[in-house]
Parts: sequence; C-alpha cells; structure tokens
Amino acid sequence: MSGSYLEACNCEAICPCRRIGGRSGGRSTYGECLGALSWIVEDGQADGVDLAGMRAVLVSRYHDDEPGSPWTFALFVDARGDEPQRQAMADILTGRLGGTPHEQFPWVFKPAHLACVEALDIEIDHTPGRGWFRGGGNFEVRIREPVADQEPVTCIIPGHHRQGRELLSDSIDVAAGPLEFSVKGRCGYESTFAYAG
Repeated sequence: MSGSYLEACNCEAICPCRRIGGRSGGRSTYGECLGALSWIVEDGQADGVDLAGMRAVLVSRYHDDEPGSPWTFALFVDARGDEPQRQAMADILTGRLGGTPHEQFPWVFKPAHLACVEALDIEIDHTPGRGWFRGGGNFEVRIREPVADQEPVTCIIPGHHRQGRELLSDSIDVAAGPLEFSVKGRCGYESTFAYAG
C-alpha cells in the first residue's frame, strides 16, 4: 500500500534519530522517545482487500537505555473501514503480513509490547508543512511549520530511500492506556510511503 505519512515526537528538531545529510541517526534527544505516527493510504490492497482511503495512527514510546530499547505502542485503525479492511491495516502495521515492514518498522524488528489495536474515528490532514491528526481523546498532533534550511532528512519508517521534510510541531497530546504525554514545539516529519509484502 502507498500514500502519505506524518509523524511527530518529543525530540528537538531536527530529530537526531533520523538520517541527516546522509549521516546515520543516533540517540533520541532526551533518551526516551514519545511519538505519534499517521498514515493515509492512497492506493493499495492486501489479499484482495482494497485499502484506498484507509487511515491509521500509532502512538509509541521507547527508551534508549532499556535493554533492546523495546517499543510500547498502541495502534488505531480507521473505524470507517469494514472488518476485513481494519484487520488488513492492523496486520500490515504490526508486521504480521511480513514484507517491508520487517525492515522499516522498529516495533516489528525490535522487542515490542502492543498495548492495543482499536478501531477509531480518525481525522487526518496531511497538508504539506501544516498537517494535523486526532482521534477522540486518544491523540492530537498539530504541525506548525517546516524546519528552515535543512539538509536532506530521511526516516526509516517511510524509508530512507524516500524524500521527506523535517517539521516543527505545535503540540503533541497522547492519552492511550500506558502511553500518556504532552509536549509542545518539538519535531515532526512528513513523507510518502510504499510498503509491500
């Protein structure tokens, strides 16, 4: 499936976890990474199930100094989809269907704890440079503006082979089970994605 991608986390921009000017990323700014990631599928299918128009959000946490820096994450899939569509989105984004997610999703190739998968009414606007997304009282992310004068920045989740742009977030608010945080004026990133099984 392919489409647009927008994320934000509590690191300072430019997020040190990313590849900047071709240089590999490193530790997160504060040791603990708290983030929210969003996808809009423009085209794609899984085992014949059409996924065009589906949306998803994943909220997450990991700490650089915990052994293996395991991810804790909660996944929210588009409640507008029918059960096969929601299941396919969950299977792809948790890595159960294999393929490129096994190479690009840290919560798949590292130790991880899946807190929940939940169907939710998700609102997303991926307007370049000023996107936002929200879902009930579980998460809300708003982007302020692109980072000025940046070197080429890439992120593993959409893929280092894809162009993207570093952003400044206005706010990141998450309250989803064990994941609860709120920060302002930190980093964000926008790109496109294409995952294959």
